[in-house]
Amino acid sequence: MLRRPSLLSTFLSAAKPCLLNQVAYGLSFLEAFSTTTLLKPAEGGILSKARTPSINFVLGGPGVGKGTQCARIAETYGFTHLSVGDLLRNEISSNTEYGEMILETITKGKIVSSEVTVKLLKRTIESNETDRFLIDGFPRSEENRVAYEQIIGIEPGVVLFFDCDEEEMLKRVLHRNQGRIDDNIDTTMERLKVFEAYTLPVIKYYTEKGKLYKINAIGSEDEIFERVRPIFSSLHTT
Repeated sequence: MLRRPSLLSTFLSAAKPCLLNQVAYGLSFLEAFSTTTLLKPAEGGILSKARTPSINFVLGGPGVGKGTQCARIAETYGFTHLSVGDLLRNEISSNTEYGEMILETITKGKIVSSEVTVKLLKRTIESNETDRFLIDGFPRSEENRVAYEQIIGIEPGVVLFFDCDEEEMLKRVLHRNQGRIDDNIDTTMERLKVFEAYTLPVIKYYTEKGKLYKINAIGSEDEIFERVRPIFSSLHTT
């Protein structure tokens, strides 16, 4: 069992904005976020429609409770809840061209190709009749974010970050018993490492843009939702 608090959690609770910037830039040497293919902006689809959907992102480590809170936010404020994890797992079960590759990637605790992920999101948004979306578990890396901007290109209204320590996240994943292929200790430990390494630059980016809202994810479902409610209540009335 892990005994240290989440690096990301400790850092965000104590650091000043300038320090956040310095550390985030320091991670650039990992070169984990470079795309292998130059993506071109979409020439049709969402960007060619008269309507522009409202899109909001929800971030957080494995087991932090994103799905539960997204379901309540969607029901209360009229969003369509899209889980990137569910989209990927559905692709696997549907035996599509991407399914085998996605299966191999997520069972290793790695991040699926950004281009594949964003194209699945784009297809789902375009086929949906609603215009308000809450995207759960995205973007998980700078590569995700860049691919999203180049393929879909709609500025998110809100970026939520649910934060709690690693020990709590691990405990929740191992006790939720949902039968998911990635709910085991080895894969979860790898997912925690990937989350911390890849998500810090994304959090830095949206913090600088004034879009990020950090939510303390420790407590009951109702307590956590009460911390979220003011964010969407204020947007709902504007």
